[in-house]
Amino acid sequence: MTHRTVLAVDIGAESGRIIAVRFDGQRLHTDEIYRFPNVPVKVGQTLHWDILRLWQDVQIGIGKAVHPDSIGIDTWAVDFGLLDRAGKLIGNPVHYRDQRTDGVAERVFGIVPRAEIFAQTGIQILPFNTLYQLASLRGDPSFEMADRLLTIPDLLYYWLTGVKVNEFTNATTTQCFNTQTGDWAFDLLDKLNIPRRLFGEVQAPGQTLGTFNGIPVMLAPHHDTACAVVGVPAQSEHFAYLSSGTWSLLGLELLHPVVTPEALAANLTNEGGYGGTFRFLKNIMGLWLFQETRRTWLAAGDVSTYEVLIGMAEQAEPFAALINPDDPMFLAPGDMPARIRHFCERSGQSVPNSSGAIVRCIFESLALKYRYVLRQLTAIADRTVDTIHIVGGGSQNALLCQMTADATGCTVLAGPVEATALGNALVQLIALGELRSIHEGRALIRDSFPLTQYTPRDTAQWDAVLPRFAALIEGSI
Repeated sequence: MTHRTVLAVDIGAESGRIIAVRFDGQRLHTDEIYRFPNVPVKVGQTLHWDILRLWQDVQIGIGKAVHPDSIGIDTWAVDFGLLDRAGKLIGNPVHYRDQRTDGVAERVFGIVPRAEIFAQTGIQILPFNTLYQLASLRGDPSFEMADRLLTIPDLLYYWLTGVKVNEFTNATTTQCFNTQTGDWAFDLLDKLNIPRRLFGEVQAPGQTLGTFNGIPVMLAPHHDTACAVVGVPAQSEHFAYLSSGTWSLLGLELLHPVVTPEALAANLTNEGGYGGTFRFLKNIMGLWLFQETRRTWLAAGDVSTYEVLIGMAEQAEPFAALINPDDPMFLAPGDMPARIRHFCERSGQSVPNSSGAIVRCIFESLALKYRYVLRQLTAIADRTVDTIHIVGGGSQNALLCQMTADATGCTVLAGPVEATALGNALVQLIALGELRSIHEGRALIRDSFPLTQYTPRDTAQWDAVLPRFAALIEGSI
């Protein structure tokens, strides 16, 4: 019987983990062998990632594994390191929540219209996209010194193997990649005076890149959501996925990008997926709202756990106040409860003051945003959806999962929690010849891990509140 163990190095915005995924020929088994925090560092007015700390933790975690057959890495998107001609890193990578991109997108649109950028890249306009981070560096000495751009996972792979590579799924998220030509959007980059030399050949995941301490290093999908979608245990094409964590990524798996005026108007995105697929989705602010709210309360001495706060939310009054989760005021770190109260006051609603009321406001607003976006996705892609697969940490939040089922009218299947690591592992196992396809891998996940089903109930009250929520989203109040 086959026994293979692969390491999935999965680093998110709050923490990283090294998970050993063992395949015994019939089932998958996971073992978290190392976890470490991902703590940004502010120097002066600039917010950085502590990339050298992360690199050290990756090495420590790999060192704790016993005879792995391969290693794969995935992280978040858009952020990057710049290398000089000697291959040395020029400064710590800057965090996407840093203020350096404030107002940059608008300046870029003065040179290249928004519609033209979308037509080439198919990517949702977000102020922190790599394109606008690069545009913010014009005149910066480090930019002039730079010879090569590597996204965060590309950089970690380079340090593991000595090979510089730009991987497909993460390259597409940068808004510097042309989904129509399958190469970098050099025409766009030229117009913005972003040097072509920074961008290397884009390679597809699923190949061996090199070795680290004698262990084969596999090119897993570098983007964590791409891995999470591989790990969605779907049985048919009539599903949507919701990768629920710091961000909520809600979307469909398609064979081709949807680059239409309707997709641009809805600010949807087309990110590359494994096997040449595309993730037609929208980035939604997600549990960042809850995480930052609790962080604020912890700093003030309230040590209530997530579980306790969810219990308070369950008892709070329904639909007392709602927010637009993606209002720009919620993007940066800071006093999230105060911002939520300000949003509600500004929009003429009752102001939530208790902990339970604020958390319920967050969850109901997220569930309604999921419904709003899902209807856009299915209408523009001409797809029907009967099931939403929620994966990631948010799949453990029973209240939010039930609200999502109620708001959307779809059956929700929650789990697995470690879909990102499992998707990373499936690609490695396919590359090792242990699995034949993603479909076989998804069936293996269904057989290996329990899923929790949430059936829609009380949908009428969600229907009734939707116009009020839509007015917040569309800016009519």
